[in-house]
Formats: sequence, structure tokens, C-alpha cells
Amino acid sequence: MKTFNFDNMVISLKQFTKTVEKSIPVKEIIKQIEFNNINKKKLPQLKIGNHIASLPIVQGGMGVGISLSSLASAVANEGGVGVIAANGIGLLDNDYYKDGDAASVRAFRKEIQIARKKTKGIIGVNIMVAIDNFKKMLDVAIEEAVDVVFMGAGLPIKNIPVKKMREKNIAIVPIVSSARATNLIFKMWSKIYNDIPDGVVLEGPLAGGHLGYEKDQLDKKEYQLNHLVKEIKITLDGYKKEFKRELALIAGGGVYTGRDIYETLNSGADAVQMATRFVATDECDADIRFKEAYVNCKKSDIGLIKSPVGMVGRAIRNDFIRKSEEGIKHNFNCSWKCLSTCKANEANYCISVALNNARKGQIDKGFVFAGSSAYRIKEIVSVKALVSELKKGYLKAKNVEVNKSLNQLLSKIQSLYDSYQDRLKIEYRCKKAYEKALVSFNDVAIEEVRKQYKKAKANVINTQLLLEEKLLLTWKIALS
Repeated sequence: MKTFNFDNMVISLKQFTKTVEKSIPVKEIIKQIEFNNINKKKLPQLKIGNHIASLPIVQGGMGVGISLSSLASAVANEGGVGVIAANGIGLLDNDYYKDGDAASVRAFRKEIQIARKKTKGIIGVNIMVAIDNFKKMLDVAIEEAVDVVFMGAGLPIKNIPVKKMREKNIAIVPIVSSARATNLIFKMWSKIYNDIPDGVVLEGPLAGGHLGYEKDQLDKKEYQLNHLVKEIKITLDGYKKEFKRELALIAGGGVYTGRDIYETLNSGADAVQMATRFVATDECDADIRFKEAYVNCKKSDIGLIKSPVGMVGRAIRNDFIRKSEEGIKHNFNCSWKCLSTCKANEANYCISVALNNARKGQIDKGFVFAGSSAYRIKEIVSVKALVSELKKGYLKAKNVEVNKSLNQLLSKIQSLYDSYQDRLKIEYRCKKAYEKALVSFNDVAIEEVRKQYKKAKANVINTQLLLEEKLLLTWKIALS
């Protein structure tokens, strides 16, 4: 059977169904077939807690002012989950060096409120467990009743005000890098709170920024995104069954195209997290020069760094990074210990200050965190245009796979139908032979022919049932 495009495949399936209907009672199947609902041109929804996003895309939280109200609200307006990052947000406040703690709380609250005015979509926040004022920032998120709180850079286990968050209908989603961490968080939550989070974000080794992996783990097969998705899905499935709840598995790190989204969801994820792609958008809150660093970079420019906070990170490497690695110190004023793991007295630079300089376009005084695919970006576009591109890419990838499945199944049901027609003829001949034997009054002949007729009739029924099953499966794939 030749390969058709999706629309022609559906036409062929309709025609075949009508042909089969003439000889097989498939009315119950026909009732389940929505002829006017073929290929909805939509991506699957994401259910996260009690919130439903029409687009299975979470915009990754990018700290120190890269993902604020502008970007988050634009993504939310397109049906995704827009995320405001709490880390380093106080640097936007003029009084940061007077009181970094208070400035962070003030700036965080302000951005959430602005985002709420710009969208009715889903707004989340990303709060690092490792920041010194984690509890205060979490209190702000609860007071402002954000839709989702993503918590990374540490295990969010102790002293989480789960009851307050549930009262405000806030979904709770830890950020993890392994099935082991996932199980530990869910197991401890179950004991401490008699509750569990609403899902997890899995950040794979191809992501930008700080990574939850050791350098020697980054290229190993067992740490790649699709492999980890399968492991974490098994872990979550156990808790889904125990707590009788839906749990969202959101996977990110290296997801760049619509095809990447399709493949990630096909591997078992419910949604993807994307950050790098959203930097090169009109609505991204960073300076245009920050965005242009993505557009202008080459693959060889993107590499690993050792962050002052002790973690491996991925960035666009430049002279600032190289000089720091050579031991050259960049003067900075540490207003307060914003990260509990930071060793400011031993560092050659303050990472928050460096990232903030880059955010303002002063790339030579800092650097740009970026995912492994940042070099593929060639232009700055609107969030709407980017989402449209991703949707088209997803549907194109999906239709290619659907076409393959439909092509194979149509071949099988065509073969089954031909076999069904042949067996109908055999049944008819056996029936006539049986009727003729009955007239002969030869008991031995009658019994022998009766057995043949019974077997032929059973073959027809079995083939019919198998044909109906394959036909229904084919329609389900076409309508998925």
C-alpha cells in the first residue's frame, strides 16, 4: 500500500470503513468515530494541580531578571505556563545594596502583580531552595496566590507550608535531576505532610544555567533526558496509584523544536520545559544585547563553567569567564549572602552581579547562561511567533508518525478484510454442503460436514472481531 499524507490517509480510512460496514455490523464502532473531529491541530493539554494549560510548555524560570512579568505573561497568554524567577530579582531594585533581602521580596511581589494584570493565564514562580530568603519568597508567592511554585537547587522537603499552599490552590512542583531525588521528595512528603507534590520538572544535562549533574555524568546514556523520563515516570506512576492523583512530568534540557516536544512527550513526559528558546523573544525581560548574544553565538562558544556556588553550569563562554578561570578577580560588593552555598571570600566574581551585568547588556562584565542548543537561534521573534512555530513542528512530527502507523494498520486491515471475504465464501460453501448432507440422512456425513461448517463459521466470527478491533484502533490513532 502506498504512503499517503495525513488527510488522504483519513479519506482512505473513511472509505474503507464504509466498505466494511456493508458486510460487517460495525455500527457501534461508527458511533465512536467523530468524522468531523479529525486532526484537531492541537497539542495535548497539561494538567498541573488543579490548573489546566492548553499548551504543554512550561517556560523555564531564568534568574537575575531574565524571566520576569513580560515574558511570563506573554507565554501564559499563549496557553503555556509562564514563570517568574525569584533568584537575583532584588538586583532590579534601586535599594538592593542597602537591604538585599527586602529588595528581593519587594521586586518579586511587584513582578507577580504586574504579570497578573497582563494575563489571565497560568503564572508560576521559580524559587531556589538554596537562597537564603527562600521562606520569605515562598510566603510572597502564597500571599499573591500564584498558580504554580517550582522549587529547585535543593530538595524542598522540610518546612514547606503545604496546607497554606493548598488553601490558595497553588500547585507545587519540585525540580529534579533523577528518579532517586523524585522518590526521596515524594516519600518524605508522604510521611511529613500526608501529601505529595503535583508533579516534577526534570532538568536534563543539556539545559543552560546551573546543572544538577557532575561533569562526568553529562554525556552518559543513563543521564540523558529520554532515559530519565522513563525512570521518573515509573516512580511517579507508583505515587499516582497510591494517592489516586494525576501527577505532571515536565521534562526540559535541550528541547528546541516542535519535533523535540513531540519526542519528549512520546517518551512519557506530560509537558516540556523550555528556557533557551524564550530568551530570543521580544518579550524576554533581558536587554537586547543579552538576546543578541544567543543569536550571534556559535556551537563552539557554548561550554561548561565552574560556578562560584560550587556547581557545574552551561554558558556562552567569553573573556570574562576565561579570565576568571585564570585566577583574575573581578571586584564586587556582596550586600548579603543570597545563596547559602556561596563562598564569596573565595570567589573570583559574584555570580549574581555577573549575570545582572549581562542582563543589562554589559556582557564584558559578566556572561550569559545558555542551553546546549542556543547556537541554533538565528533571530529574535515574538512569543506568539515562537509558539506558532513550535505547534507546527509538533503537529508535523506527530502526523509523520501517525501516517506510518495508519499506513501499517490499513495494510493489515485490508489483508484481514480480504481474508474475511475468503472465509465468508468458505462458510457459504460449507453451509450448502451441510444443507445437502441433511437431505441425505447419512449421519456420518452430516456430522463431518457439520464440523466443517461450524469451524468455517467460527473463523468468520473471529476474523470479524479482529477486523473490528484493528479498525477501531486505526480510528483511535487517527483521532489522537
